[in-house]
Amino acid sequence: MAKQINLLGKGQVITTALHTEMQRSYLEYAMSVIVGRALPDVRDGLKPVHRRILYAMHELGLTPDRPYRKCARVVGDVLGKYHPHGDQSVYDALVRLVQDFSSRYPLLAGHGNFGSVDNDPPAAMRYTETRLAAVGQEGMLTEIGDETVEFIGNFDNSQEEPTVLPAQLPFLLLNGCAGIAVGMATNIPPHNLGEIVDGLIALIDDPELSDDKLWELIPGPDFPTGGEIVGYAGIREAYSSGKGSIVLRGIVKVEEIPASRGTKKRTALIVTELPFQVNKAAWIEKMADLVNQGKLVGISDIRDESDRDGMRVVIELKRDAHPQDILQHLYHQTALQTTFGAIILALVDGQPRQLSLRQVLQEFLKFREDTLNRRYRYELDKAESRVHLVAGLLQALANLDDVINILRQAPDGSTAKMTLSTRLQLTDVQADAILSMPLRRLTSLEQQHLQKEFTELNQQISLLRNLLEDRKELLKALKKDLRSLKRKYSDARRTKIITVVETLTEEKTSRKSTTSKEEVQQTQQPPEPAILEITQRGYIRRLSPNNKKGKIDNGVTENDFVVQTEITDTHKDLLILTNSGKVYPITVGDIPLTTGRSPRGTPLITMLTNTAQGNIESIISRFSLSENYQDQQIVLLTMQGRIKRLSLTEFTNISRRGITILKLKDDDQLSFLQFTNPGQNLILASSSGRLLKFPINDEQLPIMGRGAMGLQAFRLLSNQQMVGCVNVHQDEELLLVTQEGYGKILSANQLKSANRGDLGTQILKFTNKTDHLAAMISLADIGEIAVMTNKDKIIRIAVSSLSNSKDSKGELICSLNRDETIVTVKGIGNRE
Repeated sequence: MAKQINLLGKGQVITTALHTEMQRSYLEYAMSVIVGRALPDVRDGLKPVHRRILYAMHELGLTPDRPYRKCARVVGDVLGKYHPHGDQSVYDALVRLVQDFSSRYPLLAGHGNFGSVDNDPPAAMRYTETRLAAVGQEGMLTEIGDETVEFIGNFDNSQEEPTVLPAQLPFLLLNGCAGIAVGMATNIPPHNLGEIVDGLIALIDDPELSDDKLWELIPGPDFPTGGEIVGYAGIREAYSSGKGSIVLRGIVKVEEIPASRGTKKRTALIVTELPFQVNKAAWIEKMADLVNQGKLVGISDIRDESDRDGMRVVIELKRDAHPQDILQHLYHQTALQTTFGAIILALVDGQPRQLSLRQVLQEFLKFREDTLNRRYRYELDKAESRVHLVAGLLQALANLDDVINILRQAPDGSTAKMTLSTRLQLTDVQADAILSMPLRRLTSLEQQHLQKEFTELNQQISLLRNLLEDRKELLKALKKDLRSLKRKYSDARRTKIITVVETLTEEKTSRKSTTSKEEVQQTQQPPEPAILEITQRGYIRRLSPNNKKGKIDNGVTENDFVVQTEITDTHKDLLILTNSGKVYPITVGDIPLTTGRSPRGTPLITMLTNTAQGNIESIISRFSLSENYQDQQIVLLTMQGRIKRLSLTEFTNISRRGITILKLKDDDQLSFLQFTNPGQNLILASSSGRLLKFPINDEQLPIMGRGAMGLQAFRLLSNQQMVGCVNVHQDEELLLVTQEGYGKILSANQLKSANRGDLGTQILKFTNKTDHLAAMISLADIGEIAVMTNKDKIIRIAVSSLSNSKDSKGELICSLNRDETIVTVKGIGNRE
């Protein structure tokens, strides 16, 4: 047996609590990620990888006046000298420094394919070439050799690298930054160089400058892809606290497309700019999907006509479509309007801090002032050393005969040096300079040059001392440098900032031709009665009871039918419950009044907020609160059999963002809602054909709050799920329908009452092993049922044609094609 190696030398075992060691190790790892990888430094605005790329290119001499060099060479130098990580991560960071749609002021210039706004990948590093851009060279690296910043050893101490670059501009704000660390993240928007310089100069002149005046000089971010910012509220919040939500929109204009042969003129929306970091190709694909799914109506064609001159996406509209209505739907359903979550988080003295705009500018000015002091101190030391040498040379030339005699009589260099130092009162450095002076320096012209240099050096020393001793003069020099950089690299603002008032005015103006004055000022009018019709495919119609076109039609159309009718008024809210367990309100008056132009109605999803549209997969229920809602409850049932009863008082005063009324597990979703009162019975059905009936009371199903996950209602076996939930009276009839088209009617009296959480009773047996129960509905007050298949087909069946079969397998109620199964069953119409 091999002898165990004693790693600790003396064989000591250090006892450490597990939680203590885990806490220490995790904090060390977290700080390593925060400082060494994910967060930028507030001084130069760079992460370590970007700083190393720029410094390595400076060392390679890849200045703007030199030829391009292969990116592979740059990546190799960065990896070998400073950044021992993956080559792809370094190349990705380099590419982003080149892309003019990612950086407002790219620090690198590129030659080759570096990707596009369509998220096309860049070419391999062996094909692309790069060098420093002018703003990157002058703004970051011109002072790197003047001892302006500290240097540390690299990973193996074979090279030295700067801890920060001597940035002359706050690139943290100019180009922005995004990064995810451990427990924190940063997302800083880019800004306009001219505005930032104006803000810096204003803070130099008046350190107590008010926020309002500073924000006038820097009104908001300026994104490289342009677009427009809606409102100032998010900007102000981000600038004052370091965190805020900024609403971005693309630039859209309305154009008339000339008629071609056999066609008429059409209106089109032309998108020329998209919000920052929006993938154009993915956005167009998403828009096309919404049109195909019927969630975005009024669009006839989408074309991408973008070229090297700029972006141009043409969205052709149907003749009866209103451009501003379509535009609002695009804002709500696609990335044409996004929210930029600004988080101004950066490293200050090695520690992560969330900063306001003023604090970022102050930290940069503090760093820049320190950098200039170090630079001027270095230049002063250099000038004083040189003037000392020149003074010695001039003194030697003034006593040239003595110098020649000393050199002629001296037996060696050491004796000559000592003699010169003694007779001419020279220092050792001056004596060495005289001994190494070539004979051509003895000419009259060279003496004049030395005298001129001596005068200029003394003037330079006087100027540098003045700068170092007088802070006002130093700040003047700082402002002069900033103005010089602004003249060279500033450009016009690309992102427009519009106020909310402007937006509302534009929308109202565009609707004047199609919307009555009473509808625009609806919120100021008394409530009007309204009838809402909601179809199976998610369309909603608002009808006026006084309009002949407002007659309710519950019949089945070709591919859609009305599943719900609500009689309400324009001031009430329609509550939308989604399968994610959230409820969103829609004011009835905001639903467009159905006219002859849009008999189909409006897609309900377009009425919800962006958050709802991003999370929603399907709408479970739509309802309004009745007058006596305080006495009512609802029952919620999930696909995995979790159940919950809660009061309707939880549904009041809901904001547009919605509320969560049921917490769900990751693999679960809300499937059913039933309005109920104590004393009724609840019947649940599983896909295996088992039914469970239990009374609704506080013992079986207590009322819970919004934050509860609910209780287990049904003991489901593997590969089973809930397919039905109804509350019934004792004599109600139920219809069970299987996926393969078999149906069975039974009375609620046939089921024995049990307890919540039981396995249930096997009511239905299947003809084929592959068959499963698809739906369970109550037949109370229903004249017809509509059966929907996975082939998007609707089959209408009269309830009177169904017989109460005693066969446990039921009877075939509809014939299906091969590979066709039933997915949903809805009750429509009323019994005569």
